[in-house]
Amino acid sequence: MLVRLLGPVDIHDDDGPVPVRGSRRKAVLATLALGRGTVVSTDRLIDAVWGADAPPGAATTLQSHVSHLRGLLAGRASIVATPPGYLLDLGPDGTDVEVAERLVGTGSPDPAGRARRLRAALALWRGRALPDVPRTSWLDDQAARLDDLWLRARRALLDASLELGEHATVLPDLEGLARDHPFDERVHAQLMLALYRTGRQAEALGVFQRLRKVLADELGIEAGQALRDLEVAILRQDPELEPAPPVTRPAQLPLAAPALAGRSRHLADLDALLARGVAVATVSGTAGVGKSALAVHWAHRVADRFPDGQLYLNLRGFDLTGQALDPVQALRGLLEASGVPVTRIPGGRDAQAATYRSALAGRRILILLDNARDAEQVRPLLPGTPGCMVVVTSRDQLLGLTTTGAAHPLTLDLLSTAEAVELLALRLGADRVAAEPDAVADIVGYCARLPLALAIVAARAAARPDFTLAAMADELRAGGVLDTLHGGDVATDLRAVFDWSYRAVSPAAAAMFRLLSLHPGPDVGPAVAASLAGVPLAPARAALAELLRAHLLTEHTPGRYVLHDLLRAFALERAHAHDTEPDRQAALARMFDHFLHTARPAAELLAPYLPAVAVPAVRPGVTAAVPGTTDDAVAWFSVEHRVLLAVVEMCAASGFDVHAWQLAWSMIPFLHPQGHWHDQGTVGRTALAAGVRLADRQAQAFARRAIGSAYGELGQHDEAEHHLALALELFDQLGDQTMAARLHQGLAWNAERQGRPDVALRHARCAADKHTGVDRAGALNALGWAHALCGDYPSALARCEEALAACRELGDDTMAAYVWDSLGYVHHQLGAVERAVACYRRSVDLFDEVINPNAQAEILAHLADAQEALADHAAARSARRRALGILDQIDTPTADPLRVRLLDAVAARS
Repeated sequence: MLVRLLGPVDIHDDDGPVPVRGSRRKAVLATLALGRGTVVSTDRLIDAVWGADAPPGAATTLQSHVSHLRGLLAGRASIVATPPGYLLDLGPDGTDVEVAERLVGTGSPDPAGRARRLRAALALWRGRALPDVPRTSWLDDQAARLDDLWLRARRALLDASLELGEHATVLPDLEGLARDHPFDERVHAQLMLALYRTGRQAEALGVFQRLRKVLADELGIEAGQALRDLEVAILRQDPELEPAPPVTRPAQLPLAAPALAGRSRHLADLDALLARGVAVATVSGTAGVGKSALAVHWAHRVADRFPDGQLYLNLRGFDLTGQALDPVQALRGLLEASGVPVTRIPGGRDAQAATYRSALAGRRILILLDNARDAEQVRPLLPGTPGCMVVVTSRDQLLGLTTTGAAHPLTLDLLSTAEAVELLALRLGADRVAAEPDAVADIVGYCARLPLALAIVAARAAARPDFTLAAMADELRAGGVLDTLHGGDVATDLRAVFDWSYRAVSPAAAAMFRLLSLHPGPDVGPAVAASLAGVPLAPARAALAELLRAHLLTEHTPGRYVLHDLLRAFALERAHAHDTEPDRQAALARMFDHFLHTARPAAELLAPYLPAVAVPAVRPGVTAAVPGTTDDAVAWFSVEHRVLLAVVEMCAASGFDVHAWQLAWSMIPFLHPQGHWHDQGTVGRTALAAGVRLADRQAQAFARRAIGSAYGELGQHDEAEHHLALALELFDQLGDQTMAARLHQGLAWNAERQGRPDVALRHARCAADKHTGVDRAGALNALGWAHALCGDYPSALARCEEALAACRELGDDTMAAYVWDSLGYVHHQLGAVERAVACYRRSVDLFDEVINPNAQAEILAHLADAQEALADHAAARSARRRALGILDQIDTPTADPLRVRLLDAVAARS
């Protein structure tokens, strides 16, 4: 049982609230409850309840109030007459005030734990404390004290949220709090920090200037030292102002060869650098000399010296397709691997670099940056504090790093003759190598002791044990390899070795190899490969298998194939030499068709009423991997996610603007519910640029809708409203009432998140007025929800019932799940709790958590609340645990409050 004072005074037990009637009785209950299990004198009670206006018979009336309260508390708690007054024995945490004070006062070094407790504390307030008791001096003082407790909890929660990197989410709260408390330096400091972290440095400094003027003009004082120090830190863009990301232990090292030939000296050099505490080592040398093999082998050897994990990133610095990894892309990959959720990675290289340095501060992580282009590509990826070690491999000497002393250089040369023979013996067996010493000497010479060339020859010989090594040497000689491998240019040095392996495969496999170089990577599936080559799936699989056997391709996971950077460069050369420009453009067009004609039906599975657009006809030779179920669709998008991002950009860069915007639009049903809102914004902007080039208002409208909804989820509601409003204007111009109605729904959702239910209701009404056919159910549900937000539950019920009827007509179970959830909420608010439980259960039965896990968890939380109101505690606990299991699979700012509420509810009942 709980006596609630943080809002209207009442008693709350497992059966729900027990109302206390009469302001004087409420005052007596509040005064006794605030006594915290001690005797409250009769004089104190009379003073608290009546103040200076106490009537002559106040003591008698007080006894009557106490008697009435005893009746209400019967079986729950007792009021004991103990001279000189009364004692209310509620036990520990008997009032919401005590619970709030305990939660607010519990400290923890873990900001997530503090945030959960503080949110739970603030959830106890149901408005201003003690609003329905007489306004006496003592009770007014208590109400003011509880207001101060609320403010303390709110400020502490904002501190914890800022520590967690939730600056964008809390910014609207901070702006409102600063307006309400114009002299509160702590709140203004929090606001300055949040503005700075969202890239609004000038506004953060403006907050300081305004506060300093207000303090001087109205109070005649200066801002405190802490606030002045914060201003200086913002001016200097101090990295310490960035939040620390959550800690994870990555283990990303690629598989290392079991043995490494001829590199013992270099391994010892790296060991010595580690012992000396060197932070950055560069390993440079010519292409194919074994830089990556050395670095990966050594990294595995010393991995246990880095207890916080190992990061690996291929920077693709010498990719001849011109697709070197941009530092922003590199930082994003490293941040995700370091445990920073995708939804909390800032935009812009400098902000990402600062977040990355903060994520590594105080940790011991080994970072292997493979195949760097130059020093400028590497600098943003270096930690800012001691403890981590970075190993960078590059064909470039990276003098920009070594000259300044930021890095220690190691140069990898060709193998000695003995080391080259050792490499062949490790790959082919000592007996086979010893049996043909002359042929081995020839092979070593033809390969110029280059490890990669030797490894390719060894792989060919190992695959054909019936071939003599002399025959291998003869093939090298016949191919003119000696002259090529002695050239000074990196690509030329390796071309003959690659060409020899390339010529050994069938024409079909060779064509596949060439055309795979047009794929943006990082890996490719069989259906994409088939489309590039313009062949059916079965012969495509056969060609891929042949390339695997020839070591011209790697299958890094089942069904996903990778071209090594140098092999990709060679394959692209062969494509330009062998295939005409129209042939290459046709292959690109088939690849773009594959992705569009796979993504579109996958998107329709995830969003059955996706607006119809005129998709370009599929070309002959395209193999689309059309998924059959929503699970298949989610799985396909998950595997191709990163590839699709690159393909959208590639479409736009290659003049396929229609494919660019339609493929981007088809990705939204996956990106949005999965929380990939940064990526949604990126493809949306690419689609918008494509739509502008095409002068296609429909494309621009769809793109702006995607951008606006991404901004909304990221908490940037003003930007969201801007793009959604422009999209609405475009759809109105196009006469597309269905999409205009959907935009009104989006604007209603955005207004709801801004705390503007009246605006949300206006947009919802517009949506309902415009919607017909398949969309009407969703519009009516949105209108019903908006009515509920405004407290008009009868209207909400009527609209939601209409929405349910529309769902039945259409057979739309997905939308029906949302409508049943709305109906459950409305019935709960109207006091029909059993009906609410039935509605929520129906919603859960219909809902597919794969499509929108966050919404599924929210519905389960609603069900648990209703079950709790019916005292079905076991069922409520089961629903909450199921919801938590879903939330464990996602990590978005919008899920955090729900997760905290569920955890606290489970803990309270455990």
